[in-house]
This record gives sequence, structure tokens and C-alpha cells, in this order.
Amino acid sequence: MGKKQFGGFGGGGGNMQQLMRQAQKLQEQMARTQQELDEREYTAQAGGGMVSVTASGKGVLKSVAINPECVDPDDVEMLQDMILAAVNEAVRLGKEAQEKELGKLTPGMGGMF
Repeated sequence: MGKKQFGGFGGGGGNMQQLMRQAQKLQEQMARTQQELDEREYTAQAGGGMVSVTASGKGVLKSVAINPECVDPDDVEMLQDMILAAVNEAVRLGKEAQEKELGKLTPGMGGMF
């Protein structure tokens, strides 16, 4: 098979060097994008806006806002459910954004990143 053993990369070192530069550039771009995504904040609401939470791209809860109108001492369970729903949605939004942005950098790799 000669020099074309590995899809044209077996012969000259130029193609391999170019491939390595492209891989390094992609890695740097992915690291920058990941850092930007980690720094973003995602806000979600539950209970028609009665509970609002903000989480970082890393999934760290940054703030919780509760409208005093929804605080019913006889129904604490509903407030807890609204908080959980809002937190889970904010974290989901962050993950979704990461998958979308990183997917743009690696099309056709099937969620490898």
C-alpha cells in the first residue's frame, strides 16, 4: 500500500503537522468556549415566576428569589417543589447551552464532548 497507508498521512510529515495544528487549535477553542460557558449564568422560574433561581454554567446555584406571596406555612411542600423545579431547569439550561456550543465545534462527533 505504500505511503497512502493511513489516508494520505503516512508519507509526508506536512499533512500530519497540519492535522496536529488543527487539533491544537480546536482544543484551544474548546477550552475558551468551555470557560465562557462556565462563566455564564442561567435563570429559570417556577410557579408562574413565584420562585426564580440563577445557576452558573458549572451548575453552581448563585441565587434564589422567592416571592413572599407564595410562602404558605400550611403548604411548605409546594414551595419546596417550586424551588426544585426552578433549580433543575436552570441547571438543564446550562447543560443544554454547553452541548449546543461545544457541538458547533465538533460537528459529526456524536456528542463525544
